[in-house]
This record gives sequence, structure tokens and C-alpha cells, in this order.
Amino acid sequence: GPVLDVGCGPGRHLHALARRGVFGLGVDLSAVAVGLARGAGARAIVASIFDELPGTGTWQSALLLDGNIGIGGDPTRLLRRIRGLLTPEGQTLVELAAPHTPTGSTRIRLETPRQSSDWFDWAEVSALDAALVAADAGLEVQNCWNEGERWFALLSAR
Repeated sequence: GPVLDVGCGPGRHLHALARRGVFGLGVDLSAVAVGLARGAGARAIVASIFDELPGTGTWQSALLLDGNIGIGGDPTRLLRRIRGLLTPEGQTLVELAAPHTPTGSTRIRLETPRQSSDWFDWAEVSALDAALVAADAGLEVQNCWNEGERWFALLSAR
């Protein structure tokens, strides 16, 4: 079914879905990132995941990859919001921090030698804490695994 890619960036996951014939929509705050995704043929919108979004209640799955469980600094709030966007049977694929990483929130900014972003809230969720965070959002971990040094979990409504 249709996939919502949260924090889609330039759309590499959307492009992979399209190659498989799966409809996907990316959501990102960065107009530059959305422009790159669209320029390569992906469907993406400039918006916050906390804004009103198209297809509420009809998405079969959501992606929170590349650490995007950290968006907004409150993983429970984020997962509750995503749960509300999905069908009752919908699933969310999340990328987690390694098991030895502490779960928590902080304020960060992105920096290059020439510029820096505004400060924003961000979080990390350790693979060891995935079940607890999911449960707080009304979800449960269906599977948790690693591929090399990357950790993932598949979440669904309880």
C-alpha cells in the first residue's frame, strides 16, 4: 500500500519504492530536499509531519529512516502522530540508535565551515528501548534487527 516517507530528504527511499511500483509521498521541512526529490521524479511536499497532511488514515506504512525517529525531539509524540496517519493495520519502519546509545532528547544544529542551521529538538532511541517507546505511543515492536551497524524495528498498532 501507499508509503509515507517522513523526513524524506532528497527522496532516495521514494525512488526505490517507485522502482517497485509502490506509491510513496515524502514529507520534509527542507524545500531544497523536496526540490531534489521532485526533480528526480518523486512525490514530496514541504511540510512538518505535525501539519495537516494528505491521506490521513489511509497510509499503509511510514518510514522513519536515517535517524528520523528523532524529529521533533519527542519520539512518543512523533509515533502517535504517525499512528494517526496510518490505517489501523498500518506499520512503521524505524531506524534506531545502536543498543549502547542512550535514549534521550537534545537540541542540535547542523553546521558546515560556512554556515549553521537554527537550533532544533532532536532525539535518539536505542534499539534496547524501542519496545518501551513504542508502547508509550500505543504501538508494539513486531521485529527488531540489525544490518551491519544499523538497527531497525517494525512497529504496528497493538
